[in-house]
Amino acid sequence: MKFTMNKRLASLPPYIFVHLANLKRKAAAAGHTVIDLGQGSPDLPSPDYVVAAAQASISDAKTHGYPVANGSLEYRKAIAGWYKRRFGAQLDPETEVLPLIGSKEGLGHLLMALLDPGDAVLVPSPSYPAHINGVLIAGGVPKLMPLKEENAFLPDLDATLPEDLAAAKVMIINYPNNPTGATLPDLTLLKKALGLAAKHGFLVVYDNAYSEIVFDGYKAPSIFELPGAKEHAIEFHSTSKSYSMAGWRLGFAVGNPQAVAALGKLKGFLDYGVPTFLQKAAIAALEGPDDYVVKASAVYQERRDALVAALKELGWEVTPPRAAMYLWTRLPRQARHMSSVEFCERLIAEQGLVISPGTGFGPEGEGFVRFSLIQPPAVLREAVARIGTYLKALGAPAKASA
Repeated sequence: MKFTMNKRLASLPPYIFVHLANLKRKAAAAGHTVIDLGQGSPDLPSPDYVVAAAQASISDAKTHGYPVANGSLEYRKAIAGWYKRRFGAQLDPETEVLPLIGSKEGLGHLLMALLDPGDAVLVPSPSYPAHINGVLIAGGVPKLMPLKEENAFLPDLDATLPEDLAAAKVMIINYPNNPTGATLPDLTLLKKALGLAAKHGFLVVYDNAYSEIVFDGYKAPSIFELPGAKEHAIEFHSTSKSYSMAGWRLGFAVGNPQAVAALGKLKGFLDYGVPTFLQKAAIAALEGPDDYVVKASAVYQERRDALVAALKELGWEVTPPRAAMYLWTRLPRQARHMSSVEFCERLIAEQGLVISPGTGFGPEGEGFVRFSLIQPPAVLREAVARIGTYLKALGAPAKASA
């Protein structure tokens, strides 16, 4: 047949969360009451005032037609206003702001808009799967920047090969980080990335989707807190995590006007942008009170603390993250003879517990797993109890030190 999928798409393994969903269905069919800590899909309800804004807007027949492809000016002004209040960044809503159907869509489409076949992209590993897969689908070549535990899961830009820096068209950075939960201690990494971008001419793509889910008093930065960043950077954000609106598919890109224009041009050919009634809801979120985000972070912090305490009681040593909604940790000692995929597949099949294998986020993720903080503390403790039963079945005492 001539209509098979192209070689780039065929070369990709199944998307990790699709694979986990298939295993989850099998576990449920086998009689397990499944606990899903896999995909980072918030379980908290969206803000009442956002829901009310969407309901009011969809009742207005004027919102039922095609939206403006690059978003309404009202929505783009709301995004710029939020960036000004939150980060002190000055953005032109006409040329430096672009609404998206979720930041994942925007990241993938930006890579399609910028890359020619064979172009190099500096990508962290482990990383959000769309970072690496988006490069491959666009025909680019990922040049991996390892995120090592001993370096607090920050890339060592000084160790990046000079030929990779010279060849790169894009560098992707993501903090607070998915999947590791790592945070930036200061702006040093971003300053260095921008300096390299100025020297070599590449674009820094800063994925900042988790900036509002923070713990222990941490405050996440934007790359646009640095002077001159718009010359070399574009930043992606989303309402998905901050306002528990993952299913609404509302993201945005801001920054370098040439990059924003390239992404907007591609989207103009492929979609009509965000539905107007959802843009109204996003405006309500961005212009609403801050207390929702503060309370949501407190909920995730309580869950983090409960999960960390339960795992430590089991003998599994873990480091609490200061942001995002994940716990990233090495496999427990009893399971280090297994791959992360095997560990997670058996855990689902035998205990009905879904967590994500580290290799789903890149080769440097082998030996790690990721827990999503998407269940209340009591369910998290039940999940750890199931892990204890699972580890005992592996033939080693659950209290063995990690």
